Amino acid sequence: MRLSLSVSLIAAALLSSNAYALDLLQAYQEALVSDPVYGSARASLAAGQEKSTQGRAGLLPVIGAGGSYNRIYPGNGLRYNVNSYAIKLTQPLFNWANWEQYQQGKLSVALSEAQFAQAQQDLIVRVAQAYFDVLAAQDALASVQAQKIAITEQLAAAKRNFEVGTATITDTHEAQARFDLAVAQEFAAQSDLEIKRAALQQIINKAPGELAILRPGVKLTPPTPTQLDKWVEGAEQQNYGVSAQQLALEIAHREVNKTRAGHMPTVDLVAARNHNNSLTLGSAPNSNTIGVQWTIPIFAGGYVNSRVNETLALEDKARNDLENARRTAAQGARQAYLGVNSGLAQVKALEAAEVSSQSALDANKLGYQVGVRINIDVLNAQQQLYTTRQNLAKARYDTLVNGLKLKSAAGSLREEDLVQVNSLLKQ
Repeated sequence: MRLSLSVSLIAAALLSSNAYALDLLQAYQEALVSDPVYGSARASLAAGQEKSTQGRAGLLPVIGAGGSYNRIYPGNGLRYNVNSYAIKLTQPLFNWANWEQYQQGKLSVALSEAQFAQAQQDLIVRVAQAYFDVLAAQDALASVQAQKIAITEQLAAAKRNFEVGTATITDTHEAQARFDLAVAQEFAAQSDLEIKRAALQQIINKAPGELAILRPGVKLTPPTPTQLDKWVEGAEQQNYGVSAQQLALEIAHREVNKTRAGHMPTVDLVAARNHNNSLTLGSAPNSNTIGVQWTIPIFAGGYVNSRVNETLALEDKARNDLENARRTAAQGARQAYLGVNSGLAQVKALEAAEVSSQSALDANKLGYQVGVRINIDVLNAQQQLYTTRQNLAKARYDTLVNGLKLKSAAGSLREEDLVQVNSLLKQ
């Protein structure tokens, strides 16, 4: 009992600590359970998988039973009972519409699976985007707060120097103006952070709390393969949105064939057993029948021709939707590829700019102390350094998200890719 209690307490402590340190992979796992968009896609998959059974039902026998029980009063005080029943089996031998419906059912299952796979990839991207949006908002707030502290120190120094006569009142006013601006920016950054947290909470259905952050100085790698054409080709052929539209086009083509079957005959095997106790004297109350029945459509008021024309138009629509899906996937791959490579270049440039900005700030502080720089020079150098750091972090986040979007566009995004990104974070 004591051991069980200890284990329970340790587990509770671990769960409590995890609640304050959510990483990207944990956020994704929470979203798998709680995200309503993904839940809707999962339900759609379950519904779509039933299409195969429904389509196959049209090729299988149909068995039905029916009957009646009546009490007859012919007059003259007479009365008697009449009852009958029948059991009938119908097995389609030739029904082209049912065959096409069966093929459509199998295609519908594949379509549902493709749409669900796309929903899985979308969830990975949405979680990563929301997660890094929170980190970016945190960085923005931290940057503003750091600037505020630095400006406060600079404002105090300007006031002291003015009191001893080594600086003008202009330095004090400039520092005060920067301080007031930092206060306003801090309120805006706090509001933006709450909005970004709410967006992540909407996906995982819990307050995110503290998040694991990107390791300082992390090195990002370019996409593999490095050729844009290969990513575009992969997007045009393997993107799940494209695959879904290809299946939708095939379903539309089958719908045309199914509609044209309205001009074709149908042939069924029919077997029945009938019972009727009101038969004339000498007739058996039970009878069994087996045979083949056929139906040939002759005229339906133009309905079939109209339906064929409608389905041909819908097939053409599906063909254009497929082309649009290919172009959209290709464009998405191009944008994400350029976003990754541009982001890598920005990260490299901003890393150099961070070093330069720190050196410029140190030089301006020293120059201000010896009287060769004024207060506004220090304030500008401080703002440049913090802005550079914020932009550098944002560039890293955008590069990581664009990398996931690139793989999603090419249809190759997997949970393992999210694990790799998560390995770049630290608690």
